[in-house]
Amino acid sequence: MNISLCIATFNEETFLHYPLDSCIDWVDEVVIVDGNSTDKTVEVAKSYGKKVRIIQAENVPMFHANKQKAIEAAKGDWILQLDADEEVTQNLKDEILRITNDELRMTNQAVAYWVPRKNYFLGRFLTKGGVYPDHTIRLYKNGVAKFPCKTVHENVEITRAARTSAVNIGYLKNDLLHYADPNFSRYLRRWKRYNELDAKLLREKGKKPNIFNYLIIKPLTTFFAMFVRHKGFMDGWQGFVFAFFSSVRFWDIMRRF
Repeated sequence: MNISLCIATFNEETFLHYPLDSCIDWVDEVVIVDGNSTDKTVEVAKSYGKKVRIIQAENVPMFHANKQKAIEAAKGDWILQLDADEEVTQNLKDEILRITNDELRMTNQAVAYWVPRKNYFLGRFLTKGGVYPDHTIRLYKNGVAKFPCKTVHENVEITRAARTSAVNIGYLKNDLLHYADPNFSRYLRRWKRYNELDAKLLREKGKKPNIFNYLIIKPLTTFFAMFVRHKGFMDGWQGFVFAFFSSVRFWDIMRRF
């Protein structure tokens, strides 16, 4: 078995077709850890046939835990780990297949790969504002990576045992498409959830937010960096909205502390 597609889900019936439609024909298995969805997520997953294996789990706040369960259950030599709202383009598919089929014959091969991700936000893909390319580790050999499950913004970490050379994490060239925020209501739900998890992490560490820093410094510097220095204004009004809410999230985190 060459490639395992691993996904964690919770109420993703509307979006799950993105990874499944774009991968079902060329991966060897699909491992889905579902956090007891209350919609038709499981039914949608089962409709894709025998390649799909569904594992039921609790919908924990630190959702990376279910992603970890999925990769631990995978049987493939390679793991392609996606979110339920991500789509593999044809060019990215070709690149992945070329690597997973030919890499064993190469020397100094990478054990994992950063994938450039393009984020869809309120009607357009963002290409400025410091959010593209949004590199994330999504393709790696089975057994070499794990989620630390410490923060909501983390990637997998490559284990020390897998680091056999100075160059062991490569970069793919083609984009992964991320349809996380097609409308504002979904974006706001995710925004609030991430802020609450960040506030919880601060509480657990006993780090009280500095009022001046969280009210003024962080919001201003974040907005300037995203909208001006990284040219977020070139993404139109969507670029402004994204930069603005990325800035005022510090107010919300402080409120939730």
